[in-house]
Amino acid sequence: MPRRETYPVDIAGVHRELPLFQIKPGLRIAVLNILGDTELVEAAADALAEKIRQTIPEFDLLVTAEAKSIPLIHALAVRLRKPYVVLRKVYKPYMGEAIAAETLSITTGKPQTLYLDEKDRDLVRGKRVVLVDDVISTGSTLQGMRLVMDKAGAQVVGEAAIFTEGERAKWNNILALGHLPLFTDDGTQA
Repeated sequence: MPRRETYPVDIAGVHRELPLFQIKPGLRIAVLNILGDTELVEAAADALAEKIRQTIPEFDLLVTAEAKSIPLIHALAVRLRKPYVVLRKVYKPYMGEAIAAETLSITTGKPQTLYLDEKDRDLVRGKRVVLVDDVISTGSTLQGMRLVMDKAGAQVVGEAAIFTEGERAKWNNILALGHLPLFTDDGTQA
């Protein structure tokens, strides 16, 4: 099996080689998968928590969408001493009267729905929230989280991620530890 091309990154003092995967003809992305990478999650949470403290001094709650960013939001919640909510991607009957919004994921290429569990509705209503993701690329998951928070009566006061990706100027308002380019077949980085 040929060795997959990688893109080197340093995240809060931790070095990783991110594998490049084609997501559509002529376009590849560097994939960050923090699941199981305790060293990286802990370092990223330390650095991101400090950025959040410095930039968003008053908020009540952290919110993310499942699944890869769950270890990050947990580690952030511990450091920031705030509760967190995970928006689910599959509705289960025990979630009761959930609030939902549809989004399109770059990694799946398909529409997906985000659900706020009924048990979390009161926790979110009227609160100032910070949205958290591992990588913000197209912004569709972020937009889905915003829609759910709006429907739930919460105010989004900040957005944070380990990396932004793609058009850098599009993400000036995101608290991030770094930026990932997109890779084209002709070898250029977009």
